[in-house]
Amino acid sequence: MNADAKAKLWEEYSKSKNPEVREKIIIEYANLVKIVAGRLSMYLGYNVEYDDLVGYGIFGLIDAVDKFDYYKGVKFETYASFRIRGAILDEIRKMDWIPRTLRQKQRKIDAAFQKIEAEQGRSATDEEVAKELEITLEEFDTWQNQTKVSSLLSLDEYIDQGSEVKMESSLSAQFETPEKVVEKQELKETLAKTLETLTEKEKKVIILYYYEDLTLKEISSILEVSESRISQLHTKALQKMRVKLGSNIELLIRV
Repeated sequence: MNADAKAKLWEEYSKSKNPEVREKIIIEYANLVKIVAGRLSMYLGYNVEYDDLVGYGIFGLIDAVDKFDYYKGVKFETYASFRIRGAILDEIRKMDWIPRTLRQKQRKIDAAFQKIEAEQGRSATDEEVAKELEITLEEFDTWQNQTKVSSLLSLDEYIDQGSEVKMESSLSAQFETPEKVVEKQELKETLAKTLETLTEKEKKVIILYYYEDLTLKEISSILEVSESRISQLHTKALQKMRVKLGSNIELLIRV
């Protein structure tokens, strides 16, 4: 369906609230759920089935359709992505299957990265972090894989902190204040500097994944390594960037 057809569909639903039109809209944007679920699944590994993530996300899509105000001029895909992502993460949080030990490991990893960076004035290597944690490099890789979900949920805590209103208002804003423009420029500069702390392969994964919107399979083909290796590079890159960007990491991981 082209943009004009979608616009007509939204105009019709906004005026009539016809359930049949509503169903057409949900079907039209169902693929958006698969995209968001696919991105989140790389963090969750085998802990949650992809089909379950899609199921959770559908509720977010339906909620987005019901609450979306077409006349505010906000792009629905952007609005719905927040709703879908939030619905999936809400369900993951309800499961509460992340052991306390994993949360402790995540805090130890963060502290090790920060300590080494403060001492050395540069980003820490995996070998240095493993040594600081007094574990082998193999054990450190295992820790990082185990804490993927913990990292994801902690990075997305802003969803639970009243950001829904903040997000809606920012999406509907037509103009930015000079202060906002300066702040955004500073964040871009910080992000650019943070990218420079990554290895070449890590940087390529981040750029191809977040800026070029390629899938893990496509990236693995370009870099000629396995999808699991791409996932590992992505995890390590986010770990390093999280130390640098802090709460601003959300600017990168939004779908």
